[in-house]
Amino acid sequence: MIRSFGYNEFLFLLSAVQWTLALSAIAFIGGATVGLFVALGRTSTIKPVRLLATGYIQLFQGTPLLMQLFLVFFGATVMGIDMNPWAAAALGLTLNASAFLGEIWRGCIQAVPRGQWEAASALGLRYPGLMRYVILPQAVKVAVPPTVGFLVQLIKSTSLAAIIGFTELTRAGQIVNNATFQPFLVFGIVAAIYFVLCWPLSLLSARLEQRYAAPAR
Repeated sequence: MIRSFGYNEFLFLLSAVQWTLALSAIAFIGGATVGLFVALGRTSTIKPVRLLATGYIQLFQGTPLLMQLFLVFFGATVMGIDMNPWAAAALGLTLNASAFLGEIWRGCIQAVPRGQWEAASALGLRYPGLMRYVILPQAVKVAVPPTVGFLVQLIKSTSLAAIIGFTELTRAGQIVNNATFQPFLVFGIVAAIYFVLCWPLSLLSARLEQRYAAPAR
């Protein structure tokens, strides 16, 4: 039975926002944790570690996120692992985010002036100490704006989780549309909600970029 779009349908869409935000938070935290090791691997002095980290990044950057979600969700079933859409979406997005954050942070680490590396080495610091006390504190300032910018992309990417059955904002929009048959209205509201979620972060990213921009010489 077709029904009109009303207050209850709008509340249902709003209630799905919590799952979009929860999935984004899990993917971002997990991706940041793994991505830090990937970035350190990309800048490692050990060649096999660099190659492994490079291959990891190229694998996830070179394949569509949707295919990655399919492989995680259906691949787990093939291997006899009972994985629900929530866990599959979280794992797939975490792996994807770790590759992109790893590459972003690799660039930020290598953006630290070479003189800083040489000065730290002259003081006798080995790679762990060099990274911890000299390079990473400086790289953080460079990394903040693109990291916030990537978070905006990650929030929008959670919409692909609807394809494997996870009920976040986009999937909620599909459910409401199937009941009301008002796609322009329903998905227009969904798009507006995504905009409200992402726009403040986009502004924050731009402001941070201006704040941490190197002064002109």
